[in-house]
Amino acid sequence: MSIAVTPAWLADRLNEDGVRIVDCRFLLQDASAGEKAYEEAHIPGAVYMHLDRDLSAPKREDGSGGRHPLPDAAVFAATLGRAGIGNGTHVVAYDDQGGAMAGRLVWLLRWLGHDGGASLLDGGFAAWQAAGYPVTAARPAVAAAVFEARVQAGLVVHADDVRARLGQAGVVLVDSREAPRYRGEVEPIDAKAGHIPGAINRFWKDSLASDGTLLPADAQQARFADLSQEDEIIVYCGSGVTACPNVFALEAAGFRNVKLYAGSWSDWISYEGNPVAVGDEAKARNE
Repeated sequence: MSIAVTPAWLADRLNEDGVRIVDCRFLLQDASAGEKAYEEAHIPGAVYMHLDRDLSAPKREDGSGGRHPLPDAAVFAATLGRAGIGNGTHVVAYDDQGGAMAGRLVWLLRWLGHDGGASLLDGGFAAWQAAGYPVTAARPAVAAAVFEARVQAGLVVHADDVRARLGQAGVVLVDSREAPRYRGEVEPIDAKAGHIPGAINRFWKDSLASDGTLLPADAQQARFADLSQEDEIIVYCGSGVTACPNVFALEAAGFRNVKLYAGSWSDWISYEGNPVAVGDEAKARNE
């Protein structure tokens, strides 16, 4: 099954047992905006998960783990259970940010060994509304479930893993941020500008069509045509959130050895000795 489901697919299953809808709307510049939007109107039956409170652990004082550290597995399993999500529940996640926040939830479910299916709502909340489907302000009554965490450690890498792979043949680092941030020309969020040495840049929003839906597999393949399917691909962004859509895009393009650097740039720069590069590495290699 594709990573994404259409609004029509979801509308046919609104009251189906075994399907849980999760609203993940969130704005980095206003951490309360997503929940306020949920309270005003959301897809019927949807529960809300907050990027900072639910989909991340608290930030550490030394900055390690980045701006959105991975949640503790047991704590997140309990969060899922309270939301009515068991290991076999089909989860459909949505946001209004091109799938970035919803993608974080889908990736976290994979990381915890969820096997009930996890999908993005293609086009997000805007597509749902544009199709004329109902919304509500009512919070659903949710029966608690049991979620057993089975951590899939091979899906994630950490700073020491990345450090050990720098310059290694057969390993490709993919920076998912906008090009000016990758090149180190601007840095509106984190303490240092630049990128991890050797990384190439593939802006995560380039995985989307103009209407906010996911590009088809052939278009995703074109985005990564310069990479080998034999490579180990490590994807990062600013804090491990917007990298998730690129993980899914790479998988749609046929790559199978794709890992997330969960702490990403904000974690990398928290270690004083980690090197930083600026400029366009692909351009420099071709000159």
